[in-house]
Amino acid sequence: MVNQEQLQGSWNQVKGRLREKWGQLSESDVATFGGDIDQLVGLIQRKTGETRKNIEGFLDNLSADGGSFTARASDTVRQATEGARQYANQALESVQENYGHVGDSVRQGYEEAEAMVHERPAESIAVAFGVGVLIGMMITVTMRGSRT
Repeated sequence: MVNQEQLQGSWNQVKGRLREKWGQLSESDVATFGGDIDQLVGLIQRKTGETRKNIEGFLDNLSADGGSFTARASDTVRQATEGARQYANQALESVQENYGHVGDSVRQGYEEAEAMVHERPAESIAVAFGVGVLIGMMITVTMRGSRT
């Protein structure tokens, strides 16, 4: 026969199944279950006229269904975990691949800038000087604006 732990572990599901099977049971009838299987069986017998053997058989079936439900839930969680792991691995591979492309692009840009400086040193110095002056002016304007 089903034990109290099995029944209490999935009580919300069991309540619904009991009320499906025996419509005479009210919500308050099934809510009063205090963990005592004999009390529950007695209540169902009084309300429905069902035999103790049939009630206990139904509860045993619920327990078996609960076990398979637990196994299905466990499998679902396992599958979801595996799917998340695979997704994380794919994301990691994608990030690593893109990181390599970004590194290559930065390296190529640096090499092009270095080549330009070697080819046109005077123009490169003028550009660097102009950028420095612009940044200095922006900092000055910002600092003067924050004082007022």
